[in-house]
Amino acid sequence: MNSDKMKNLYYLILCLLILNACGSQNQDSKKLQEEVKTYLEEYNKKFQELLIASSEAQWKLNTMIRENDSITGKKATEAGEEFAKFTGSKENIEKAKTYLASKNDLSDLQVRQLETILFMAGGNPEIAGDVVKERIKAETEQTGLLYGFKYMMNEKELSTNELDDILKNSADLEKRLSAWKTSKEVGKTLKNGLEKLRNLRNKSVQALDYSDYFAYQAAEYGMSDVEVVEECDKMIKDVWPLYRELHTWARYELAKKYNKDVPDYLPAHWLPNRWGQDWTAMVNVEGIDLDEALKSKSAEWVVEQGEYFYKSLGFDALPKSFYEKSSLYPLPPGTDYKKNNHASAWHIDNDKDVRSLMSVEPNTEWWGTVLHELGHIYYYMTYSNNDVPIILRGGANRAYHEAMGSLIGLAAMQKPFLQEFGLVAKNVQSNDTMNMLKEALDFVVHIPWGAGVMTHFEHDLYTGNIKKDAFNKTWWEYVKKFQGIVPPEERGEQYCDAATKTHINDDAAQYYDYSMSNVLLFQFHDHIAKNILKQDPHNTNYLGSKETGDFLRKLMYPGASVDWRQHLKDNLGSEMSAKPMLEYFEPLLVYLKNLNKGRTYTLPETL
Repeated sequence: MNSDKMKNLYYLILCLLILNACGSQNQDSKKLQEEVKTYLEEYNKKFQELLIASSEAQWKLNTMIRENDSITGKKATEAGEEFAKFTGSKENIEKAKTYLASKNDLSDLQVRQLETILFMAGGNPEIAGDVVKERIKAETEQTGLLYGFKYMMNEKELSTNELDDILKNSADLEKRLSAWKTSKEVGKTLKNGLEKLRNLRNKSVQALDYSDYFAYQAAEYGMSDVEVVEECDKMIKDVWPLYRELHTWARYELAKKYNKDVPDYLPAHWLPNRWGQDWTAMVNVEGIDLDEALKSKSAEWVVEQGEYFYKSLGFDALPKSFYEKSSLYPLPPGTDYKKNNHASAWHIDNDKDVRSLMSVEPNTEWWGTVLHELGHIYYYMTYSNNDVPIILRGGANRAYHEAMGSLIGLAAMQKPFLQEFGLVAKNVQSNDTMNMLKEALDFVVHIPWGAGVMTHFEHDLYTGNIKKDAFNKTWWEYVKKFQGIVPPEERGEQYCDAATKTHINDDAAQYYDYSMSNVLLFQFHDHIAKNILKQDPHNTNYLGSKETGDFLRKLMYPGASVDWRQHLKDNLGSEMSAKPMLEYFEPLLVYLKNLNKGRTYTLPETL
């Protein structure tokens, strides 16, 4: 046989061997994919079953709080333990790790589910032993203490809504001080629990090689704890020139209101919010008085109109069970139990059972809150589809969820939208600059609070392991630095003012979600206003826009089954950026600079 024939035969044999190997490899790959498919189907089914039990128990714990009721808490703890036991089991951790070792042979959706399984295990790893069980018990106890607390002012029990009302409306500084101090008393009862929770949360995630609980939460974004803090600092830097103007304006405005000398820093009880995170009550926009328009309406009307808005965009009606199972209104006087007064949206089963916990009243705040919470509900409903597995039915990232709610909260307060609902007269003359100022006192003011105070405190708490006797000192140092706010009197370490904020206790180490959501929502709103509605972003009306509904559904539909950065680029053509937010408020920045001419600035030009 000549050499050419020998070469041809050699190549033929080689090709046959390669084809045979590829065929064998494809068979192995298909076999692995089928094995993973079966595992994931079983996991999702069991996950949903345990999720329902845990969610129902937590729902009761938050909607029916009775003094000395240990049974409800015990049941919530037991259901939480069962859920944690499954998601953090050694078997699931080992299987996920084993399958991910061959991730190149799996589909993208399978890989994302396995990575999610491993992430969820990080919060409840069985290999951490009794730590997870202790943590769940401690979280339940902390919830009971927080929401079962009696706020006593002048020997009279007040609800948090009543305390908030004083801070929003009273011009009596003594009364305001009393209300503010009363709102902080609960922190004393939570301080030891917060230290305990910090230690247990850190220990539980360290079992799966996370350095601490803050780093664990950051990992869900595909970021390190350092990257999250850097991103937060960048957001603050971007809005700081405007916040500095707002801070200067507020000092002079409130000093005039209370007939006091202009302070260098804002006394906390001067502001219309317990934490200084929202200053919108400082401004009444002429021609737009929603409280006056809504006082003749019922709380039920407010919720029904919220649903009507989403239906006008082309979304489905809320399921009947939403109204049957939600807790939407304040408890009637004389009710022998309390409930969590913090508005929230619940996805009980990651499928059709959606609920909301609110205390709706017909006023401006609840108008915006209802539309915000329904934004979460419709996000739940939209990504509960056959293309998204149960465990991936969440926001593209956590901030996406808040952005959806806050986006509609912004749209719900714009004049053309309110006119469409008949809450503002068609021919009303309003001060658009004041309306923009009111918006900034919400969305801009929130960033130094959320990305600054909350994020840096929790980073120090979990990553820095600050000692309990430094909690309050650390907290107020950040409040002064980022918000320019100081306590009305000395706040010693017997207090724990950080723990008066619900998220510090039961939604830990992820408050930066809200700040990121404020940036994202302006990106979404800018796109809708300019590219869909062809309207001025300051004066939009989303009502009835099916194209806007289509855009929102496109954002919502895939849930967490996609990479959030790529999803943003695909739908907006850009990465996360504060540029649209800064453009939106540029006219206000110019206005405030002129208004503040000759005034003393006490915040630095840059942080």
